[in-house]
Amino acid sequence: MLLKLFLLVLLLGKASSSGTSNRSNGLAGVEKAYLNWVKQRASLKHSLFQKAKKNFKPCKIIKVNKNPRLGDYLTVQNAINSVPVINLSRVVIFIGAGTYREKVEIPGTMAYITLVGAGADKTIIEWDDTADRMGKRGHPLGTYASATFAVNSPYFIAKYITFKNMAPLPPSGALGKQAVALRISADTAAFVGCKFIGSQDTLYDHIGRHYFKSCYIEGSVDFIFGNGLSLYEDCHLHAITNSYGALTAQKRESLLEETGFSFVKCKVTGSGALYLGRAWGSFSRVVFAYTYMDKIITPRGWYDWGDKNREMTVFYGQYKCSGPGADYGGRVSWSRELTQEQAKPFISVDFVDGYEWLPRL
Repeated sequence: MLLKLFLLVLLLGKASSSGTSNRSNGLAGVEKAYLNWVKQRASLKHSLFQKAKKNFKPCKIIKVNKNPRLGDYLTVQNAINSVPVINLSRVVIFIGAGTYREKVEIPGTMAYITLVGAGADKTIIEWDDTADRMGKRGHPLGTYASATFAVNSPYFIAKYITFKNMAPLPPSGALGKQAVALRISADTAAFVGCKFIGSQDTLYDHIGRHYFKSCYIEGSVDFIFGNGLSLYEDCHLHAITNSYGALTAQKRESLLEETGFSFVKCKVTGSGALYLGRAWGSFSRVVFAYTYMDKIITPRGWYDWGDKNREMTVFYGQYKCSGPGADYGGRVSWSRELTQEQAKPFISVDFVDGYEWLPRL
């Protein structure tokens, strides 16, 4: 069915070039295709992802502490390096209170790692790389490698930790100042009670199914971005810009991609004028449901990344949101106020197949 919808969009795109009336028909056709997709969405089980495995019982416990008498390791990276290169059982790493100034990366073969901090305000992992900083090979790091903490392995869990990029807030329009606090580039990851602190490009929700519960995420421009399939529940999203900023930049690039961001029972606050999202991908998909929006949300709500064609293919929706920034009256015509039926697929852990892989967090 997805393939048929994709072909339908292509045909409508060709037809739209013949005139204004054809373009209107094309928009109506795309709208119909999206409504058909939403109607069937509840029966899909993300065929492009593998079936998740449940593996929560720890086989090994490691302690990290600033006091060498209280832990097995002094740094988080050394603790991770002690895990078998090919890991197939749950390893729980407890990280004591303190600020760990280090750049950390978990390789793709080290699955089933859980990090547990002493509290998000007590356990902090921080670094200050930016995309334009030179790496070891004499080339700029780029956004991907600027991350303070990078996860490349599946079945990752983090609880009660702050991930921070200390790079200063760049001036509006500055180039190369993307500064990622955390990059998650793997399937089936969960974050509970964590904080993600940065400015431009704070949280790189890169690829895979992810669940964020009761987290705090702070930034200025595109501070939640990537092509993940992710549910954000009971999270606080805080903007720190004095000019225009954007909360999300979702990069879905095809009708066949089963990705998107859903924010449920969240809170949006901060400073400046904030777009709910920018269409980084041509088929960008973001939904806000039961979310409080402060007055910082710009009335239009969404930006097409300077490409009018994306207005025909993005999926941007709200459902029963509240607050002075939630007024749907001034929104762009290509966003939508969802019905209960349309919103239903986006507002539970089923959106990320959570019944398969999420423990009781």
